[in-house]
Amino acid sequence: MESLQRHSAVIVVLLVGLLGLPAASANEFMEKPDFIKTCRFTDSDFVACSTEAVQGLFDKLVTGIEGLEHVGTIDPMKISKIRILQGDGPVSVNASLSKVVVTGFANTKVVRNVVSNKDYSWETHIRLPKMRLEGNYHMQGRILVIPLNGHGKCWFEPSGMDIIMKTTNVLDVRNGHVFYNVTNTKVDYTISGLRLHMGNLFEGVKVLEDSTNQYLNDNWRPVSEALKPIIAKTIEDILLAIMQNIFNQIPAEFFVADLPK
Repeated sequence: MESLQRHSAVIVVLLVGLLGLPAASANEFMEKPDFIKTCRFTDSDFVACSTEAVQGLFDKLVTGIEGLEHVGTIDPMKISKIRILQGDGPVSVNASLSKVVVTGFANTKVVRNVVSNKDYSWETHIRLPKMRLEGNYHMQGRILVIPLNGHGKCWFEPSGMDIIMKTTNVLDVRNGHVFYNVTNTKVDYTISGLRLHMGNLFEGVKVLEDSTNQYLNDNWRPVSEALKPIIAKTIEDILLAIMQNIFNQIPAEFFVADLPK
C-alpha cells in the first residue's frame, strides 16, 4: 500500500485463479519424460539444444502433460479474473476482466533460449503470430484522449508478436534432484498489429461505441504503446504461473544435465 501512495502512476495486475492453478503440487517427476531434450553447458551447440528443448516443452503444453493436469494446456488458457489499476499517463483506467480466454500460444515458435551458467537464469526469444484475449470487461477511465465507461464483452488481438522473456531462478535441491525455483519473469515485446473491440461502451450508445472502437483500431500503434505495460504484465504473470508449476515438479537437470548440486 505504501508504494501505491508514493507513486502517482501505478500498474497493478492481479490474476485470480490463473488457469485454475492450485498451489504447486508436491508430486515430482523421478524419471525424465520422453518429450524433454537434455542438454549440457559443455556442448558446443548448447544454445541450439536448449532452444529445441524449450520448443518441445511448449509443443507438449499444447496437449497437456500427464502428471501436470493442474497446469492444463496453453491453448486455450482460462483466467478467472484480471484486475487492472493504472494511474497517470496515456492510460488511466480502473478495470477488470473476467472469464478470460487466451488463445494463440499453440503456434509459439521458440527462436532462441540462452541459459546462464553463472546464475542459471534464462532469456527466451519467442515469436507468436497472433494472440487473442477475450472475456467480460468492466472499465472506467481513458485510453489516449478517449474516455471509456462501460461493461460487456471485449477482445484484444495483437499480431506479429516478438517476445523476449527474461526469467530469474535459483537452484533448489530436493530428494537428490536439482529444481529451478522460478522467482520472476520480465517480458518485453514488439507487435506488427493490434485489433480490439469493447462492446456496450457508454451504456450502449451504439454510435459512440462504434466510433470509439474505430478510432482505437485506426490508431492502434499509439494505443498498443499505451496498453503495453498492461499486456506485458499479463503475459508475465501467465508465464510465471505456468513455469512455477512445471519446474516445481520436473527437475531442472532433465533439461540441463550438468547443473551443480
